[in-house]
Amino acid sequence: MPHSHGLHRTVAIHRNDQIQCIDMRHRIAVVGGGPAGLTFARVLHRHGHRATILERDPAPDARPPGGTLDLHEEMGQLALDKAGLLTHFQALSRPEGQAMRILDTDGTVLRDWQPRPGDRANPEIDRGQLRDLLLGPLDVQWGRGVAQVVPKTEDGVLIRFTDGRQETFDLVIGADGAWSRVRPALSSATPHYTGVTLVETSLDDVDTRHPDLARLIGDGSVAVYGVNRALVAQRNSGGHVKVYAQFRAPLDWHTNPQRRTGPDAGLDPADVEAVRSSLLTLFDGWASPVLDLLRHGTAFFHRPLHVLPVSHTWTHVPGVTLLGDAAHLMPPLGAGANLAMLEGAELAEAVAAAPGPEELDEAVRAFEERMWTRADRWAKFTTAGLERLVSPDPAEALALFDEVQPS
Repeated sequence: MPHSHGLHRTVAIHRNDQIQCIDMRHRIAVVGGGPAGLTFARVLHRHGHRATILERDPAPDARPPGGTLDLHEEMGQLALDKAGLLTHFQALSRPEGQAMRILDTDGTVLRDWQPRPGDRANPEIDRGQLRDLLLGPLDVQWGRGVAQVVPKTEDGVLIRFTDGRQETFDLVIGADGAWSRVRPALSSATPHYTGVTLVETSLDDVDTRHPDLARLIGDGSVAVYGVNRALVAQRNSGGHVKVYAQFRAPLDWHTNPQRRTGPDAGLDPADVEAVRSSLLTLFDGWASPVLDLLRHGTAFFHRPLHVLPVSHTWTHVPGVTLLGDAAHLMPPLGAGANLAMLEGAELAEAVAAAPGPEELDEAVRAFEERMWTRADRWAKFTTAGLERLVSPDPAEALALFDEVQPS
């Protein structure tokens, strides 16, 4: 690849009345090693430039990577194409995972969508596989927790780390998720609770250990919608299944003994059998094969859904910007990771094309405007979608799927 000056600046240094011009690379830091940050760094790398990724996890496998993602052709897959990784993704992804089945609470099959042969509109990939695909040759500093970001210092944007060290950069990109440590440098917004909580559990080796559930789930996902609650099971690779119990409840439903509107009170989330019993009570009356998704769960994780304000924007600050959930946290209805990756790819292309510091700042400013417009549309769609999926009228969930599924 020809040498690019897109990320260089020229600094004049006076020595013995002579001026020497030294070409220096812009110092770029990406806070967070999720889909947004890794996609940005990987596309930048393809253009011949580097960014330092600062990830608080001590190692790639320090915690479970999460479930599966459906990457949309015009969003996540487009981002991977910009990174030169689309062919590798296609080899790893599961087009059959696009299958979607919806049941009534009595077990009746209401809808059963199957992907057409060759359909690659939204194939699934495990988060861990996607992370490893993006990591490749990237420079990741593991165990680098960020405490604070201070823009507009004499030497650039200052990052203070949780271990007391600090370092300055020319551009800091906050791709550090819902509870971003970069966001306060730009915005006072904080995520708020949606009123919907997820409790996640898992099934392993489902085809061998639970063949009836494997048939119930099929190749992709199965969902059951009731009054203000839902059960969703989603197949990952290797016979692993993620199960999500979704319901409307106060944020402190599991800890506040004064609360009686949730499925239980004073519940210890680490007490597997107590959580299982509580959930089975909450979904009492549903078909037994559906409840087996909870009966066979191995551990339970409490995941209340938080979001940022739908039209979250900020006054541009030179040297700092946000991507993905850090910028526009929204309900998890299939858009978040796709938006994050596309934003990362687009910002990387804009940064790589900027011929100098002033143009770099203008490129970031213009990117933010485009990001806000697109994210606003998706935030409105997903917020309305969550209201319909976990609602007093289960028919609303079915109607939503009829609107978005191909006929």
